[in-house]
Parts: sequence; structure tokens; C-alpha cells
Amino acid sequence: MDFLSIPFSFKALAIALAILVVQIVTKTLTQKSGNKQKKYHPIGGTVFNQLLNFNRLHHYMTDLAAKHGTYRLLGPFRSEVYSSDPANVEYMLKTNFDNYGKGSYNYSILKDLLGDGIFTVDGEKWREQRKISSHEFSTKVLRDFSSAAFRKNAAKLAQLLSEAANSDKILDIQDLFMKSTLDSIFKVAFGVELDSVCGSNEEGTRFSSAFDDASAMTLWRYVDIFWKIKKFLNIGSEARLKQRIEVIDTFVYKIIRKKTDQMHDFQEEYTSMKKEDILSRFLQVTDPKYLRDIILNFVIAGKDTTAATLSWFIYMLCKHPAVQEKIVQEVKEATGAKDISDFLKVAGCISEEALEKMHYLHAAITETLRLYPAVPVVNNIVIPLSYYHVNL
Repeated sequence: MDFLSIPFSFKALAIALAILVVQIVTKTLTQKSGNKQKKYHPIGGTVFNQLLNFNRLHHYMTDLAAKHGTYRLLGPFRSEVYSSDPANVEYMLKTNFDNYGKGSYNYSILKDLLGDGIFTVDGEKWREQRKISSHEFSTKVLRDFSSAAFRKNAAKLAQLLSEAANSDKILDIQDLFMKSTLDSIFKVAFGVELDSVCGSNEEGTRFSSAFDDASAMTLWRYVDIFWKIKKFLNIGSEARLKQRIEVIDTFVYKIIRKKTDQMHDFQEEYTSMKKEDILSRFLQVTDPKYLRDIILNFVIAGKDTTAATLSWFIYMLCKHPAVQEKIVQEVKEATGAKDISDFLKVAGCISEEALEKMHYLHAAITETLRLYPAVPVVNNIVIPLSYYHVNL
């Protein structure tokens, strides 16, 4: 049964199926109905082309977008339309937003890891989580708590990078960004120190590794047409995904139980306490599984997007040293920090008022996001009206 995971045979099969699918579908679409010929967007490739280009998937999709603007990728069971046309993007994500959602296809792929979180659901569950989260993140307590967590971990990361630079040590900076942002967002979400950067928390390190692996394996499902078979047989990538999710759930449920017990044991004190982390603010959700889903969606939203943007930002600064120098000078002037060797002290100077003065830094980050968007693809499906009737 491991033949499903063998790269060579899988690629050979993918190429053969791709040729067959293109021939069949192209022939079908070019047939005329009466005197009229239906018009379709051009075929950019197949799902098997995505598979073969998986290690450079964003480059592959960017090349297709530059060539076609709007195009189709064909698959044996379903076809997809991709568009980089701003008018189409605005129509789907703003003008007619309610008509596009995750749908059952995305839900089936994401639910094992993300459950019924905001990234997987539509209808009432989505609206409920969107309303609560937008309210909670606008509160000063959570904003201040978040800023303190990110400043602390940024200072820790800066210290590690400084030590590596002084000793000519080579580091994988994206890996460090992934760990640092996970530590920060986990603190904001659960109120717990993960410390995956230094690895002092063994349980937290296992969670961090499992979470990264599970995220990658979940993404793999989008190009692996055999994933449901592998899940049913519990083999290959699906068996590994199941193991990683068990590690994630064990750790997360342990934190939820501890937080819930604190709430019950100190009911009066708890109601008057400052509920700084997200978990404390969502404890009114009595279902531990739903609570787990909600919080993990916040973690994945804050971790990868921030880390990827930071990685590209540093890459661009290395390519443009003059821009780098201007940003350094602006940070020094805005914070009043002349000596940048004490990173914790510098981090403490980066207040909201100081950030508002960093216009050049803001412009550089914005340009980085334009060139290398943190969420390059939004995968939405037209939702039939009956779907909302069922889910409401």
C-alpha cells in the first residue's frame, strides 16, 4: 500500500493522467451546442501540474497569472478557476462576498487540523467568530498584551541573531521567524510560554514541530488526489498527519482544561481579572473541541503570515542596503534609542506612538507585501443558497 507515497511512480501516473484529462476535457469543451460555442477561460494546466511544481508552487501560479490573468486548472473530479484580475478579486472578496465561501470541499481538507474554526466554516459559525474576534482584538487589554508578547520575543530573537553574527554562524532565519512568531501568537492565544526558539519547553517543542508538520501535510491534500484513500487506510502522509494532530490535541486540551479549572476554582476572582489572552476571553464557549478549533485558527493566522512577511522583508533589505540604512535611522530617531545593543531596552521603546512615526518602515513593509503577499491565494467556492439554509 505504500506505493501511493512513492514519488517516481506518483509523478509518472500524474503525467499520464494529466495528458488524458486535458485531451478529454479539451475535446468536450470545443464541441458546439447547436450553432453556439461556449466560451471558457483558457486552460492553464491541471492539478497534476500543481503536484509536479509543488516545491515552487507560488512561482508556478504567478507565471500562469502573468500569462493568462484568469485561467482554469483541470482535475479528474473538479476544475478550478484562478484570477488575478483586481475587478474579479474585489467582486468575490467584497462586492459579492456572501456568495463565496469555503464550501464542503475546503472544509473536508482542513477540518482535521482546523475543525470548525473561522478558516473552515461559513454561515452562522463564521459570523459568530468574526464578530467576537473583531470585538476582542479591538480591546486595549488584548492589544497591550499582544504588543508586550511580540516585543519580548522580538528582543529574544534579535539577541540570537546578534550572537550568530558575531560568531559568523549560519542560521535559517525563516525557521527562527516561524518559531518566534509561534511563541508570540501562542502566548497571545493561550497565555502560555512556548519558547520554541530556545527549546526550553520540551512539550512546547513537540507541539511546535507537530503543528508545522500538520500544516504542511494539510496543504499537501490540495494536490494529492489519493489523500482520502490514504486516510481510510491510515498510511503515508495521512498516517503521519493523524499522529501530529494527536500531539497537538493533547497539548491544547491540557491547556484548556487547566484554564477552565482555574475559572471554576476562582470564579469570583476570575470574573474581575484582566482576561489578557484569547483563550480566557472565549471560555464562555463550553465545548472544548470548538474552543480548540477557534484558538488554533488564531494561531495559524498569526504565525505563518507574520513569519513569511518578515522573511521576505529581510530578504529585500539585504538586496537594498540603502533602504536598510534608512530604516535603521528612522527606528533610532522614532524610539530615541542610540545604543541598539540592548535589544530588550530597544523593544521597550517601540510604543504605538513610536510606530506611528515610522513612515518609511511602513512603506517598506507594505511594498514587501505587494511583491510577496502573505496570503497569495484565497480559495473560495460559490455557495448555493441551500447551503446556508442547512447550516443556519
